[in-house]
Amino acid sequence: MTQKIDILDKGFVKLIDFMGSDLRAVSSARVSFGGESKGEDKDKQLIKYLLEHSHHTPFEHCCFQFHICCPIYIARQWMRHRWASYNEISARYTEVKDEFYMPAEFRGQDTHNKQGSVASSDLDNKKLREIYEKSVEASYAAYKKLLEYGVAREMARGILPVCQYTQFYWSVNARSLLNFLSLRQDAHAQKEIRDYADAIAQIFAEKMPWTWEAFNKLNKKLPLGSE
Repeated sequence: MTQKIDILDKGFVKLIDFMGSDLRAVSSARVSFGGESKGEDKDKQLIKYLLEHSHHTPFEHCCFQFHICCPIYIARQWMRHRWASYNEISARYTEVKDEFYMPAEFRGQDTHNKQGSVASSDLDNKKLREIYEKSVEASYAAYKKLLEYGVAREMARGILPVCQYTQFYWSVNARSLLNFLSLRQDAHAQKEIRDYADAIAQIFAEKMPWTWEAFNKLNKKLPLGSE
């Protein structure tokens, strides 16, 4: 079952477990009136109908479990999606590893979108990378020094930057996952989390191809919070 896709410089998405299928969603919908599968064509039509008319509860019977490794600031965006279960590694219990996200290229501030960024040829990436790396190295060296002096892990971690990699398990049903993908694959989402969303979309498409096809035909613009 384990399926792993590497993301960024040190991150990954790993499918740990999956329960369900397109047919599970179909059966969950048809049980409402005592029905079963009516063949591939009609089952596909039903999935399209369910998504089109915001009947999303049948998709809650299909569940994915992922192991995620990403920078902390991406994890904090991720955990805004609350229709899921999370268990994250604790820097109170374990010593933080020397694993930090080092961007291959820096982006400039988007002047039209306060929370966005844009590619910029004006940035001196070599110089900026040097500044970035020195800051990360200094913070990690200070963290290690605090531990050597006997400071508790739960306090020493406060000096570390949010580009530190964290890991968590994420259990999520297909309905909630489609909501995540509709938002995090959008052009307005931060590029780094879009990279993770694209990898997850690839896994979703392999596990539930009929649902993914119907979802894409609706341009990922469904109000998945309804019903």
